[in-house]
Amino acid sequence: MPDALTLTALPLFPLGTVLYPGGLLPLRIFEVRYLDMIGKCHKTGAPFGVVALTEGSEVRRPAAAPSGDGFAHEAFNRVGTLATITEFSVPQPGLMAIRCVGSHRFEISSSEKLKYGLWVANVTRLDDDLAVPVPDDLQKTARALGKLLATLQQREVPAEQMPVLTPYRLDDCGWVANRWCELLPMPLELKQRLMALDNPLLRLELVSDILERNGISL
Repeated sequence: MPDALTLTALPLFPLGTVLYPGGLLPLRIFEVRYLDMIGKCHKTGAPFGVVALTEGSEVRRPAAAPSGDGFAHEAFNRVGTLATITEFSVPQPGLMAIRCVGSHRFEISSSEKLKYGLWVANVTRLDDDLAVPVPDDLQKTARALGKLLATLQQREVPAEQMPVLTPYRLDDCGWVANRWCELLPMPLELKQRLMALDNPLLRLELVSDILERNGISL
C-alpha cells in the first residue's frame, strides 16, 4: 500500500459549514486574509482546505479580552475537505465570488496562523470512500433522493442552481449519504462526524435513521 499523500502549508478556510467530497460550495470573499490566498489558488489551480469551525466565526472579530493578536480565538476540526475552484469572478474591487467543489478528505497534523490571520496546515490525505453499492434495505433512501432531485428538475431549476452536481450516483452508498448530509438541516457537529466516518455504508445507515426519525417520507 503506498504511503498516504501529504500536503504542506495547505491554506485553510475555516467555515461554519462542512464540505463533503463531491459537494458544492459557493463563497463570497472580502477579508484581506483570503483575497490573496483565493487569487493564488485560482491562478495556479491549487486547492485549499475547508474545515468546520469549533470556536470563533467565519469573519475575524476583535477579542473580548486582551489576546496575542487582538482577535477572537479560532479553532476548527482536524478533518476537512480539499476544495477546488471551478468558477471565479470579481464583481467589484475587494470582493471575489467563487464556486468550489469538494474533492478529498484530509487530516491536519499541524497548523499555523500567519500574518493577517491566514491559517496554513500540514495535512495527510485520507482514503476516499470505497464504491459500495446501496443494499436492498437502503434503496428507499436512494430513491427518495432521486425523487427530490427529479422534482427540482421538473420545476425547471437551472442547472447552475441545482444543489447537487451531475452525474447522479444513486447506486453508491457514499455519494447518496453525502448528498443527504448536505441537504438535511443537521447540527454542524453531526455533519462533521458523518463526513469523517471512513465507512460509507455506515454513513448511509445513519442518514436513513435520521430521515426516518424526522418523519421524512422514504
